[in-house]
Amino acid sequence: MPRTQPLLSLENLPQVWRAPELAHAGERVVATGHVPLDAQLPGGGWPCGSLVEILQSRAGRHVWQLLLPALAQATQGEGGPVVLVNAPHLPFGPALKAQGLAPERLLRVNASKPQSALWAGEQALRCADVAALMAWLPRCRGTDLRRLHLAAAQQGKLLFVFRGLDARDESSPARVRIEIEESEQLHVHVLKRRGPPLAASIELPSHPMRLQRLLDSRRRAAPPTPTRSRSHGLDRTVALA
Repeated sequence: MPRTQPLLSLENLPQVWRAPELAHAGERVVATGHVPLDAQLPGGGWPCGSLVEILQSRAGRHVWQLLLPALAQATQGEGGPVVLVNAPHLPFGPALKAQGLAPERLLRVNASKPQSALWAGEQALRCADVAALMAWLPRCRGTDLRRLHLAAAQQGKLLFVFRGLDARDESSPARVRIEIEESEQLHVHVLKRRGPPLAASIELPSHPMRLQRLLDSRRRAAPPTPTRSRSHGLDRTVALA
C-alpha cells in the first residue's frame, strides 16, 4: 500500500497571505520613518515596485512630512533623483536638506495635459537612475494608474501618486492606499493594504521632530493670555478725567 503524503500546511508557507492577518511583503520596502505607520504596513514600510496612492483634499499639505524620511533614505549614497511631476508647490530646499534630502536630488517636471503628465511619470519610472516618483495626477484613471504600477514593478521603484478625495470610491491597483486628513496634526487613514481593515487613523507629527520640539517649548514658555474684563462706562469716564 503506497504511503500517503502529509497535507502541506498553509501556515508554513510565508508567501500565502491570510486575509485576517497583515501580509508579509514579498517585495523590498523602505521604512516610512514613522514607527506607528510602519507597524500597520506589510513588511514595515512603503513597498518598492508598487503604487502607493495618497488622497487629500488640498494638494501638497503634509506630503513632505509624511514621505521625506523614506525619500532621504532612498537617495542615500548612489541613489538617483526623486522626480516630481506637476508638483503644486516648490519645496523649500534648506528644510529638505536639514532632514537628509539634498535639494539637488529633486527633478521637477511640469506638464500641461494629463496624458503628458502620465507619459512623463512612466518614462521616469523606466529610467534606471531614478530613485522615486511623486506624481500629482488628479484626473488620472484606473487604467492609467495600472500603467504606472507596472512600470514601477519592472524597476522596483518607489511610486507615490496624489489624487483628490473625490477618487476615494474609484477602483485602484494601489498596493497601499491612504488618506491624509486636513488637521493641525497629521492624521493618516489606511484605506487599503494587504491585511484587515484599519478603522482608526494613525496620528503623526505635523512638523519635523526638531521643529515640533521648538513649537512645543514655545507654547509651554508663553505666558498665559490675560482675560480682559469688560469695564463699565463710569470707569472710562474716570480714566479720562
